[in-house]
Amino acid sequence: MAALDSTQLLAALEATVEENLNRHLEAALEWMPHEYVPWSLGRDFGDLGGDAWSPDQSQLSPIARTALEVNLLTEDNLPSYHREIERAFGRESAWGAWVNRWTAEEGRHAYCIRDYLLVTRGVDPVELERARMETMETGYDSGDKPLLNVCAYVSFQELATRVSHRNTGRFTEEPIAEKLLTRVAKDENLHMIFYRNIVQAALELTPSQTLRAITDEVVSFQMPGAIIPGFGRKAVQMAMAGIYDLRIHHDDIVTPLLRQWGIWELEGLDAEGEQARDELAAAVAALDEEAARFVARREERAAKLAARQEA
Repeated sequence: MAALDSTQLLAALEATVEENLNRHLEAALEWMPHEYVPWSLGRDFGDLGGDAWSPDQSQLSPIARTALEVNLLTEDNLPSYHREIERAFGRESAWGAWVNRWTAEEGRHAYCIRDYLLVTRGVDPVELERARMETMETGYDSGDKPLLNVCAYVSFQELATRVSHRNTGRFTEEPIAEKLLTRVAKDENLHMIFYRNIVQAALELTPSQTLRAITDEVVSFQMPGAIIPGFGRKAVQMAMAGIYDLRIHHDDIVTPLLRQWGIWELEGLDAEGEQARDELAAAVAALDEEAARFVARREERAAKLAARQEA
C-alpha cells in the first residue's frame, strides 16, 4: 500500500478524531486551578517591602525543587507546542477543535504549578523567571515532523509527562504539591489516551507507514523540556532520585504503549513495515539493557554512600 500524505491521513482519520474528542469531553472533569494553591501562605517579596527568597524558606528538597522546575518549564513552552500541533493537525474540523481544547487544558498546568511555587516560596522566583524566558525564547521545534510521527511522539510524550508529574508529586512528600501534580497528571493521561487511539486507528489504516513513524519516534525520543537551561544535569538528578529514568521510560512508557497497539502481533506489514518492526525490537532491547546498566550503577552508588555513612 502506498504511503498516505497528510491531507489523505487527516481526512481518513477525521471520524476517529471526532469520536475521541467527544469521548474526551465526556471524560474530562472540570477543575479549578486556584483551588489547588495555598494562597494563605503567600507574602510579598523584596520589591514590595517583603523578604527576598532564600533556600531556607522552601520546604522542598533540592531534588524536588529541580523536578518541579523542570516540569513547570516544560509546561511553560505551550505556545511552541500549540504551533507545532496546529501545523500538523490544522484548524479545521475535529482536528482543529481538539488542538484548541488540548491547548486550553494544558495552559492551566503551568500557571497553577507556578502559583504554588511562588506562594509557598518553593523555588527561587528570579532564577525561575530567567529560565522561563530562556526556554520560551529558544522554543520547541519538532522539525516539521509528518502527521503520524507527531501522533506517535505525543502519545509517548504525554504518558511520560504524566508519569513525571505523578512521581514528582510523590517525591516532594508535601501533600498539597502531590495533590496538585496528581490532578495535572490526570489531564496528561486523558491526552495520552486521545493520541494513543489516533495511532491505533492509523495502524489499522496504514500499518507499515504508522509503524515506521512509531519506530522513528522511539529511537529518537527526547522530552520537550530538553531545551531547558541545564536540562542534562537536572535530568540526571531526577533519574538518580528515581523520578524519571531509563527503566521508567522502558517499563512505564514505551512497553505499555507498544503492547496496547499490538505491535508485536501486527499483521499485514509490507517489507518496509517488517524492517521497521525489527528496528523497533532492537531499539527496545537496547533501551532495556541501558536501563539495566543505569539501575545497577545507581544501586552501586547508593550502596557506597550507605557504607560511608555507616563507617
